[in-house]
Amino acid sequence: MKFKLKKKYTNLFKSDSRYFVITGGRGSGKSFSVNTFLLLLTFEPNQIILFTRYTLVSANVSIIPEFLEKIEIADLHNLFNITKDEIINKQTGSKIIFKGIKTSSGDQTANLKSLTGVSLFILDEAEELNDETIFDKINLSVRKKGVQNRIILILNPSTKESWIYKRFFESEGVKEGFNGIKDDVTYIHTTYEDNIDNLDQSFINEILKLKINNPQKYNHQILGGWLNRAEGVIFSNWRIDNFNEVNGSIFGQDFGFSIDPTTLVQVSIDKANKRIYAKEHLYKAGLNTTEIYQYNLRFCGNNNLIIADSAEPRLISELKNRGLNIKGVEKPKIVDRIALMQDYELIIDPSSTNLVKELNNYVWHDKKSETPIDDYNHLLDALGYAVWNYIGKPNFGKYSIR
Repeated sequence: MKFKLKKKYTNLFKSDSRYFVITGGRGSGKSFSVNTFLLLLTFEPNQIILFTRYTLVSANVSIIPEFLEKIEIADLHNLFNITKDEIINKQTGSKIIFKGIKTSSGDQTANLKSLTGVSLFILDEAEELNDETIFDKINLSVRKKGVQNRIILILNPSTKESWIYKRFFESEGVKEGFNGIKDDVTYIHTTYEDNIDNLDQSFINEILKLKINNPQKYNHQILGGWLNRAEGVIFSNWRIDNFNEVNGSIFGQDFGFSIDPTTLVQVSIDKANKRIYAKEHLYKAGLNTTEIYQYNLRFCGNNNLIIADSAEPRLISELKNRGLNIKGVEKPKIVDRIALMQDYELIIDPSSTNLVKELNNYVWHDKKSETPIDDYNHLLDALGYAVWNYIGKPNFGKYSIR
């Protein structure tokens, strides 16, 4: 065979770890190296490899051609049977199955975890999966006897709020860029310098320009460093300082479900100086009506006004009947609410750790259509309800996104 892996990737074969975390920047060759390893692994019997991305609509268009390229390099066409979503090694019967986690109707976690005999679960572009519970459900289904069970994550590092960073780096005391083995995890980190022999000189020249002109972007995109704050955040007009009650307070509330948290944020608005003061009081999932009432009573009392998510009129009615001063927000478009909040300086109390996390990670899903991501928004929605009720309604539709 003509395959030759870079030295850093030899631990894919040598390590007996369950977990492999593969990080790196652009041009680092990590996808090529790992996909080559997967093809070689199919020459071992009893290997069923589940290859996933959070969104993988057409594997035969988006990812299988990458494997075909490697098969052609090694001149192994006759040894593989290739369909639109599988690559099967004819000699051993081992195979690679390609599946997306998210579908148009939701996610197919249940279908993925029900696949029998999976020995290796690989999550490509792992930074796109924000829900750790989905990963855990599939991870725990990989328990085939008689072979090494492996879980491989390939990613371009995102922000330090990522569950991947918290789970595999922060909690383990592992520094970014580490190459080696700790406990049951093998870490492989590469940059363009590890793959420079395969890169076009014009690409290298662009990288060197970026290094000079935008060192932060170079460190993140090229060297694969983790960010403290996501790129392209919607709100950059904020700072941390003590909560200051100016002309009283109003509270905003967003209701959660079994996974999403119910939130409560205290807001005081200084219209003269264009400042919004915010303090997080509640960020907790799985609360019932009585528990929400008790938290609201504790932080708001019976008199302070709470502006809540109007999508839950029954819950609002029940809380109001118990004596709380609460009503549903007259919802504008999300972009109008965002634009209004962008027009003020946001002062965030130091105790508001989850609100800071959301501000650091709330980005546009599609800025052209003015659609933000549906994540990192539980406290920000609550904040937006209070702000809109206090100063937004008279100006409905007159704000523009910046």
